[in-house]
Amino acid sequence: MSKPNVLIVFYSRTRSTEILANAIAAGAVAEGAEVRLRRARELVGPEVMQQVPGWFDSAEAMNAKYEKPTEADAEWADAIIFGTPTRFGSISSELKAYIDGLGGLWFAGKLNGKAGSVFGSTSSRHGGNESTLLSIYAPMAHLGLIIVPLGYADPSMFKAGTPYGATHVSVHDTLVPDDDHLAVAEYQGRRVASVARSLRCVPSVTEAA
Repeated sequence: MSKPNVLIVFYSRTRSTEILANAIAAGAVAEGAEVRLRRARELVGPEVMQQVPGWFDSAEAMNAKYEKPTEADAEWADAIIFGTPTRFGSISSELKAYIDGLGGLWFAGKLNGKAGSVFGSTSSRHGGNESTLLSIYAPMAHLGLIIVPLGYADPSMFKAGTPYGATHVSVHDTLVPDDDHLAVAEYQGRRVASVARSLRCVPSVTEAA
């Protein structure tokens, strides 16, 4: 049986979301998946980024590590997992710009039936982790992705995360994801890869006939 292809597209400014992305990738690989990790790019120039301490340098470092996501990545994938920091209770503009750029694949029906999942992080407690993840469910439904939530099907879920996807609260960038949050992220990678593999094995009506 061939490996399921899992695309993890994330935006991260101060590494919290990046760390979760890597844990999800590790879980997917453990489940036998082929993984592509991609970082969405900034929509503003260096002059704006340099007004926020550390933003420009962090972006430069992460962009050197991760390729920019493309339409070809989404077409290649059997599952797409989106990750974002919270921006006023919703998705970051950087990740949303990538999703908005998938219109050509959407129009051609090339995303229908792929697995989809989400994860994210926020700086402040009660800063909108759950509302952010749920805000991504809507465009995933429009793209035709089969949304894969986490539920409570793994013991890690009773210690951290949300039933909608892995999360983390950095408390104004003073904390990185701990073992409990990373365990949820790894479980998410395993779960999505498993679902993607199962979806690939289900024959269509015409194939079954």
